[in-house]
Amino acid sequence: MKPVRTCKLFESTAVRQVTGETIRPGGFYLTDRAVNFCALPAGAAVLDVGCGSGATVEYLREVYKLDAMGVDPSELLLSAARARKADLPLIQARGEDLPLASGIMDGVLAECTLSLMSDLDRTLSEIHRVLKDDGCLAVNDVYARNPDGIQELRQLTIESCLRGAISKTELTDRIRANGFEIILWEDHTELLKQLTAKMIWTLGSMTEFWLKTASCTIDPREAQLAMAKARMGYFMLIARKIPNSERI
Repeated sequence: MKPVRTCKLFESTAVRQVTGETIRPGGFYLTDRAVNFCALPAGAAVLDVGCGSGATVEYLREVYKLDAMGVDPSELLLSAARARKADLPLIQARGEDLPLASGIMDGVLAECTLSLMSDLDRTLSEIHRVLKDDGCLAVNDVYARNPDGIQELRQLTIESCLRGAISKTELTDRIRANGFEIILWEDHTELLKQLTAKMIWTLGSMTEFWLKTASCTIDPREAQLAMAKARMGYFMLIARKIPNSERI
């Protein structure tokens, strides 16, 4: 029997047809909110973890004049970024192993990417390491409003933020355990609902969307039932790096 191949949803042209190059709900809406809430001044060093095709890095550099750079493990998405704008400072790397010196970043963005990490705690530890003391971490991502549905999400054959979603309680506990103080949590599930509506409008139905996500086996009904049971939500979280000297 051939092994079931996992679809990389974030590399799908069907997804980008709906979301654009940001590949997440809301586009730059929460990016703007994060930059303003964290009061990042022009010239501040900012890292986008899971930068994809570099749309956010480009946006931060052009609109806010930030010294923004990105890391992403996908050669396909990074190649798309280089084709669009060759001089973007993007590195092929995983969030679990950031190839950067310690204490150099004023801010880190993880927009619909923490849920993709194979080792969340190691990623949070790496983000803590590269941030300056009191540096700002901004996260936008999906979460399971019903933790009883998480097991069904894990069984989906898609490599996406949906499969890696966890509950609010687990996420905030793990962020605190890795040296951060949470200073803002906002629910933005309406952005996820808007994206779902746009998918239906663009492709005809959610079943059609799932069938077009990638050239591997996905059961549209299974995916939709898993999302419904987990009661998928979307949030924004801002956290401050607690310096090692202040950690208990």
